[in-house]
Amino acid sequence: MAAARRLLSLLLPLACARPAGCTHPPGGGWLAGTVPEEERCTVERADASLSYSLFLQRFAFSRPVILRGVTDNSAFRALCTREKLLAAFGARPVRLSTANTYSYRKVDVPFQEYVEQLLKPQDPARLGSDTLYFFGDNNLTEWGPLFQRYVPPAFRIPGTSPAYSFGIAGSGSGVPFHWHGPGFSEVIFGRKRWFLYPPDKTPHFHPNETTLAWLHHTYPTLPPAERPLECTLRPGEVLYFPDRWWHATLNLDTSVFISTFLG
Repeated sequence: MAAARRLLSLLLPLACARPAGCTHPPGGGWLAGTVPEEERCTVERADASLSYSLFLQRFAFSRPVILRGVTDNSAFRALCTREKLLAAFGARPVRLSTANTYSYRKVDVPFQEYVEQLLKPQDPARLGSDTLYFFGDNNLTEWGPLFQRYVPPAFRIPGTSPAYSFGIAGSGSGVPFHWHGPGFSEVIFGRKRWFLYPPDKTPHFHPNETTLAWLHHTYPTLPPAERPLECTLRPGEVLYFPDRWWHATLNLDTSVFISTFLG
């Protein structure tokens, strides 16, 4: 508890007192990517006018939706620049997972080492099982004070409780197709492309192949009727995915993101 209070005292001066007046480097100081962006978006969008009852009726149990303007995370974003995260967490260990469907292998490294040495654009020839990725496995004692500054979407699924997973990943990286329970995912910096299939439509993929390799080799061969729902999220946009929906992600830039899993 004392360690958490010390970290909070370090984080608070790094945040602007008035988020609207904050300035930070373009993209938060994180590296822009060169992965081409597909303008096509086949995921429905909704804004802050979406009511909770309509969310439950139209999306919660049936299909994904991209939400915009439902939260204001400018204060959280101000704490997630490259400079400020390194100042707050540089010496602290983070747990990396392999970027394949099952993420069996875990490696612990100092956060600064991950950012300065391992956070690089994805090598197209490298397998997901050989690519290390920082997402989830967050030590809540250490990262909890940062998560306290995050404002999640207000929508909830009855009978579930939220759990956060925070991540930072390089351009071209991502996680191949997998599924789990429902949740939200918000982009803080960068751009993230999503591919989604309903539970009854298993995608064609290899669990150790990266999303980038799948996009180059498999995606172009798919007939229009077999293509996934897809869209690129930008900072401030939140994707909701229902229970057991297959999904894969591709970070177009070095991306900072946070998911709220509803378990």
